Amino acid sequence: MALRLRTEMPELKDVTEWVNGEVTKEELKGKPVLFHFWSISCGLCKKSMPEVLKIRDHYKEKGLRVVGIHMPRSEKDTDREAVKETIEKHELTHPQAIDNQHSVVDAFENEFVPAFYLFDAEGQLRHRSAGENALKMLERPLERLLGTQE
Repeated sequence: MALRLRTEMPELKDVTEWVNGEVTKEELKGKPVLFHFWSISCGLCKKSMPEVLKIRDHYKEKGLRVVGIHMPRSEKDTDREAVKETIEKHELTHPQAIDNQHSVVDAFENEFVPAFYLFDAEGQLRHRSAGENALKMLERPLERLLGTQE
């Protein structure tokens, strides 16, 4: 069962490895944050990465922070070098947690990739979506939260 709306942001503990800089719950306070759960074995995840980058870049000036969480779905997915190659190939220059022990995954009660969790500046969950239409479902909540509706 996924986190309920208005739940406080979980801690980002016991990550196997951080790529592009480590972040903590404490330093994310006061900023809207989008967590992006993905896996190297997920074709849909790779297909959606350009859109994630567009969101990251489009809303950067509004203060949005994007944090990637690599969630292995099999033993093969725990190959850190393969994950790092994918991060580099897809230009995921924002912080990426390689979560081989599912510490963050479990804290978020997440079961799916791709999955998105949007928190407001107070650290409250405002939206979550997963699967094929997850990005489309994220558009309106992002616009509402960041005040960019046109």
